[in-house]
Amino acid sequence: MLSPGRHLVLGNVACGEGAIRAGCRFFAGYPITPANEISQYMASELPKVGGFFLQMEDEIASIAAVIGASWAGAKAMTATSGPGFSLMQENIGYAYMTETPCVIVDVQRSGPSTGQPTMPSQQDVYQARYGAHGDYEAIALSPWSVQEMFDLTVRAFNLAERFRTPVLLMADGAIAHIKERLVVPEKVEIMERRRPKGPDCTPFGTDDPLGVPEMPLLGEGYRLLITGSSHRPTGRRDDSPRYMQMKVERINEKIRRARREITDTVPLQLEDAELAVVSYGASARPSCSAVLRARSMGIRVGLLRLRTLWPFPDEEVSALSEMVRAILVVEMNMGKMVREVERAAKGRARVAPLPKVGGVLPTSDEILEGIRRLQR
Repeated sequence: MLSPGRHLVLGNVACGEGAIRAGCRFFAGYPITPANEISQYMASELPKVGGFFLQMEDEIASIAAVIGASWAGAKAMTATSGPGFSLMQENIGYAYMTETPCVIVDVQRSGPSTGQPTMPSQQDVYQARYGAHGDYEAIALSPWSVQEMFDLTVRAFNLAERFRTPVLLMADGAIAHIKERLVVPEKVEIMERRRPKGPDCTPFGTDDPLGVPEMPLLGEGYRLLITGSSHRPTGRRDDSPRYMQMKVERINEKIRRARREITDTVPLQLEDAELAVVSYGASARPSCSAVLRARSMGIRVGLLRLRTLWPFPDEEVSALSEMVRAILVVEMNMGKMVREVERAAKGRARVAPLPKVGGVLPTSDEILEGIRRLQR
């Protein structure tokens, strides 16, 4: 582990360090570019703190091992990229249904299919929300720096424990392989899962029908029935409409009701803005540069950076659409989050996409030109 203080490290290393500092003691994964440095760091450092690293035969087995480790009491994580993330989807859905806290890091690369294995993208952001079948609410975070690879990994673990759910860290190949300053704090705030205190528990039910249940662990003497099929609050399988309705409503509403607690955005120079740029992850870096350049030219433009992709920050984007007359959405895909911005804006402001694919970031010049087009 890194000592508290300043370090010059890769984004992937910062992610691994953040996981260990957050209490992660189990990692299972399969090698894939551009996420490999996370696995390498965990393989090196986890045993030093009493943790376990497993290289599995594939990504399907990796997420299955993570789910099992979580039910055995470990804070658990895996890391992958687009093709591996696709393979994990069935078991990620199982984790939503069984309310299993875990962290999944997707270091996005350019696709579809094999695509450009060493090049960054933001093409998986809809897969993060809708990749598994069925109804559920996802939590997905988007770091834009090495420091945020650390900070948001810690937050991902805390959210996973707080809401008993998988949490996705949607990084990209650019942030993963940038080497920047990381400040490791002396101590990080860590949230632990709520455990039952008495001899009886209902692992999938609460007094609050929309709340987060306590989580018993395997080996503690509780009778645990864990299934991806429809089940009662006790875990016993039951296909009746009543119990399926209760279950699906609760795993959705426990996230929806906490939307304000979860969502996180960073505004820049929006106080007097007439125009706005919305961006996230690596794309927000040249967006920030372009906004500052435009300001120096007298253009009243600001930036809203999304640190939470899901749940989508509807309230913040809606408020933004009432402040400005046009919004430019910058992202490394053919246009995904721009649809969410359009939905939240509800026609109050004109919304324009600035898509970029091919494994390269949009440039500050391209974004500045996009801002100028908004003026016309």
